[in-house]
Order: sequence, then structure tokens, then C-alpha cells
Amino acid sequence: MQRLIMFLLKAVVGFIGLSLALVVLFKFVPVPVTATMVMDANGITKDWTSLSNIDRSMVRAVIAAEDGKFCTHDGFDREAIEKAIESNARGGRIRGGSTISQQTAKNVFLWQGGGYVRKGFEAWFTVLIEQIWGKRRIMEVYLNVAETGIGTYGVQAGSLRYFGHGADRLTPSEAARMAVALPSPKKREVKNPQGWLRRHGDRTARAIDTMAREGLDITIVIFANRVYKILRGELTNVGVSNAGPKAMDMLSLDQPTLEFAQMAKSMGVEATQVTDCEALELAIETGLAHKGPYLIEAVM
Repeated sequence: MQRLIMFLLKAVVGFIGLSLALVVLFKFVPVPVTATMVMDANGITKDWTSLSNIDRSMVRAVIAAEDGKFCTHDGFDREAIEKAIESNARGGRIRGGSTISQQTAKNVFLWQGGGYVRKGFEAWFTVLIEQIWGKRRIMEVYLNVAETGIGTYGVQAGSLRYFGHGADRLTPSEAARMAVALPSPKKREVKNPQGWLRRHGDRTARAIDTMAREGLDITIVIFANRVYKILRGELTNVGVSNAGPKAMDMLSLDQPTLEFAQMAKSMGVEATQVTDCEALELAIETGLAHKGPYLIEAVM
């Protein structure tokens, strides 16, 4: 029994030491390869580039689409995690609440998939990179190891593949397309978007880009309830009280959730998100008094 305890103790100490060494190393050295890349049957196309050579619109678009609180949280967005748990408990497609920091920790040090063990390791590495790397390095690594297409990793390789130029020349519209496609890069086409990506990513990005570029003195309100509520009402009217998770999943518009206010800010448009009528009234007054474009996202 004592030998077992000593073995486990040495294993824990060894793991802590190795993980600390890797995190410190990758603070200064580009990540050469990840488990996801190695297991990709489509091969690997990647081109590491420093954050200073990636257009700011890409950084802003990723924060807007993936993790609106990236600059302020400690690696974990507890509100997003709670919402994911509640959504998953209702059935339908499984949603995650992972931050960019968590995704980076998973992509660099671990493997894809779920499970409590992997999540535990992910939390450990998330704490380490938040403390040792800092936000700038986390973003730089994320934008270099994130899968941006079939066999394509990093925004530099993705930009060359889709647009024929480097990530330093990405336009706000191109950056928004890539950011919105990140959750499912194998399923969502970036260059010639169709379906969901065309409706919600391309159209919205172009509209906000026009507002910012022309400096239009307008206030826009987006009622982003993220669900076809009228169709849910029709199901009730025809006597369907329990439509099942797949049917309810088809009526959802939050897979993934698009944070329109964050997207607008990423393109230089003043924006806010409100969740009640009183806040909406105040936001409209603010928008009308504001010189230039102003976007209000009402999640009610």
C-alpha cells in the first residue's frame, strides 16, 4: 500500500513538473504540433505567425464570436458554463461553455472529446496558461493552432487558403467569416458560405462593416431571442406538448450563439447588449444621442 501511495505521489509530482515545463517552454517557443493535427487524416497545413502580423480585425472577430469576456475573465466564463448546462439539460444538441483560454489549453496539451478526466486536465492547463502566458500569448497560440478548415490550422494558413493573402491583410468581413466558422470549420465554408453561415455571419458582418466604414449616423436594434418562438407556439397550438430534443433543436438559432454586440465592437461600431425593457429604453436613448453608428442587441 505504501509503495502504491509513493508511486501515485511521484506520478502527480512528475505530471505537475512536466506540465509546468511545457507551459513555460511554449510561452517562448511556437507550438510545433498538437494531438489534433497528428490525428488528422487530411494532413497538416499550418504557418505560424506572430500576433503582431495578424490583423486586429481577426482578434476582435474571434473574441466577438467565441469568447466575449476573454479580456476580463480568469480563463473560465462561469455564466456561459451555467447557460450551457441549462441548455444541455433541456435536451437537443450539446452546447459548450469553453473560453478561448480553455480551447487553447485543450488544443495544445490535450486531445479532442469530452469526459470528466479530460475536462479536469483542461482546467489545470487553463489555470497555468492564464498565469504564465497571459492573454496576448494565449490569443497568439490560439490563432495559430485552431483548426480553420480541412487539414488547415491557424489563421495564417486559413487566410492563404481562402483569400489568397496573409492574415495581416484580412478585412473585417473576411475575419468575421473565419471567426464564425471556427466552431465547425469542416462543415462551414468560409470562402463561399452557404446556409447558416451566409445568413448570420456574412450578411451581418457586411452590414456592420458598412455602418463602420461609412460612419452612418443610425441606431440599429437586433432582437436576438435566438429561437423561432412563433413556431414553438404553433407546435403547442396543434397539440404537441413534447416535441422531443431533435425537433426543438431545429427551432434554435444559437448553435453557436452569435454575440452581435461583440461583433459590432470588433468592427469599430459602438454597441451594447440589453436583457430587459428598461435597459432597452435607456440604450435607445443613448443610441439616438450618439453620433455615428450604434447597435443594440436585445436578448429578451
